[in-house]
Amino acid sequence: MSEKSQVRVRRVYDDPDSDDGARVLVDRLWPRGVSKERAHLDEWCKTVAPSTDLRKWYSHDPAKFDGFAERYRTELETDDEQRAALDHLRELAAAGPLTLLTATKQPEISEAAVLRQVLTD
Repeated sequence: MSEKSQVRVRRVYDDPDSDDGARVLVDRLWPRGVSKERAHLDEWCKTVAPSTDLRKWYSHDPAKFDGFAERYRTELETDDEQRAALDHLRELAAAGPLTLLTATKQPEISEAAVLRQVLTD
């Protein structure tokens, strides 16, 4: 299995899959209507999430995704807490399959998608 296929992005609202591996929520805010039991998380890594200012600026506007991704990558490189959390995700990905969970309705334009790309590049 290639490294790229070992890091997946899924919605936290979806049922767990047997090949998810480590399931990590990467949103800063807890998803509405999901209990910790139902989420089937291995951990919640909220420190890797984009800053509140960046999240609010982006507001999941598809037209802003490229700018969001660029700004988020900069945060991941320059913020010590985010960089440490990203290193932790790298360790999890190296150990086996990793599923990055997000509550967004469009995971393909979420911080989880950016993280997947950073982890697999």
